[in-house]
Amino acid sequence: MATPISTIFLLKFLLYAALLSSKRGLAFQGRKTALSTPSTLHNVHITSLMPSSVCSPSPKGDNKRASLEVIHKHGPCSKLSQDKGRSPSRTQMLDQDESRVNSIRSRLAKNPADGGKLKGSKATLPSKSGSTIGTGNYVVTVGLGTPKRDLTFIFDTGSDLTWTQCEPCARYCYHQQEPIFNPSKSTSYTNISCSSPTCDELQSGTGNSPSCSASTCVYGIQYGDQSYSVGFFAQDKLALTSTDVFNNFLFGCGQNNRGLFVGAAGLIGLGRNALSLVSQTAQKYGKLFSYCLPSTSSSTGYLTFGSGGGTSKAVKFTPSLVNSQGPSFYFLNLIAISVGGRKLSTSASVFSTAGTIIDSGTVISRLPPTAYSDLRASFQQQMSKYPKAAPASILDTCYDFSQYDTVDVPKINLYFSDGAEMDLDPSGIFYVLNISQVCLAFAGNSDATDIAILGNVQQKTFDVVYDVAGGRIGFAPGGCE
Repeated sequence: MATPISTIFLLKFLLYAALLSSKRGLAFQGRKTALSTPSTLHNVHITSLMPSSVCSPSPKGDNKRASLEVIHKHGPCSKLSQDKGRSPSRTQMLDQDESRVNSIRSRLAKNPADGGKLKGSKATLPSKSGSTIGTGNYVVTVGLGTPKRDLTFIFDTGSDLTWTQCEPCARYCYHQQEPIFNPSKSTSYTNISCSSPTCDELQSGTGNSPSCSASTCVYGIQYGDQSYSVGFFAQDKLALTSTDVFNNFLFGCGQNNRGLFVGAAGLIGLGRNALSLVSQTAQKYGKLFSYCLPSTSSSTGYLTFGSGGGTSKAVKFTPSLVNSQGPSFYFLNLIAISVGGRKLSTSASVFSTAGTIIDSGTVISRLPPTAYSDLRASFQQQMSKYPKAAPASILDTCYDFSQYDTVDVPKINLYFSDGAEMDLDPSGIFYVLNISQVCLAFAGNSDATDIAILGNVQQKTFDVVYDVAGGRIGFAPGGCE
């Protein structure tokens, strides 16, 4: 039993500790901190959602495989971001994202416009070629030609043809951070002949019939925002790493290019078509690749090819489906969503009506109208203690976190057939315009027959594995770590 002296001492100590705690509380100057958090919630430090002005590279991918560093093209880790005047605002990115989604919908329409015939070396493209917009957020650097020239490319699972800007520019070349590739200075470069069967592959790879110029095969591809690339169909040496080099890699050498590519040299296509990088490197990598997109634009991820020593047991797979209307896209069977540990009442048939694709170039995930309405209602109900902010472009559920240090956010889980599941990282739940406008990173389609899209915000921090030969796609958390 405590003596009277020790009891008095204990009381004084507790009183002092309480006063000290009170003084520390005043130091927050009215900012609020979430208290204990159940397992159905994320306790999120607001600063973790905000990108830094300093690059903080993440650990690289598996050294046993061909691994490229993935960088957000508008972040401090990117040399493309040095040209700030050409970078779009966060709201403009959302508007561009809507253009991409509209383009995907057009491509998957039941009666898409037929691809037009290119005319001459200065080809005229049809107003709708059905290709997706080329404004993806993430870039990698690879080598092209002999001697090797390092070039920065947007990578896109919704495209097939890889192309880069080339000298001389016949009509127009958009601003590019690195020197434009000059094929005359590469000893391994050759053009594809019009008479070659390879030239005919452009029809399926671009949506347009090829043309000829002085017996040389001419490609043309147009994107949903009227961006385009036209030039010679060619082959040259491609170096993914110092040891993984591919001779006679087929690509477009663009001499007339316009678009929202923001300093990148061109685009790498990771779709299913025979012209994609995935198919052209199949003999070495077995049509298997994976990536991790970083949580913020100030950190890095990776794009890796091949299985190396095998796939991690943490990866949970779901079948990757093929649709004849969009054979290059990767379709998934999304069956349910939960918010804060509670599954939404949305019927699985709502998701199966139009289907779902996963796309590295779409930013915001799109859901069927009913599914999005159910998600939004549950999320808003569980976030009701936080002040609302004005909508931003396509995003209608936004919050003002300017008076908070931490917030409790309901976990969002996506469920796929065969047991695959994504417990979204907090960075995969929100799209941050600024601390006073933090929005739920989902949007609803206007029609139940519009395709649902798993965008790149929701994919952040996951190891996303495309086993194309095996007909499956897998997810594992903590992929960038």
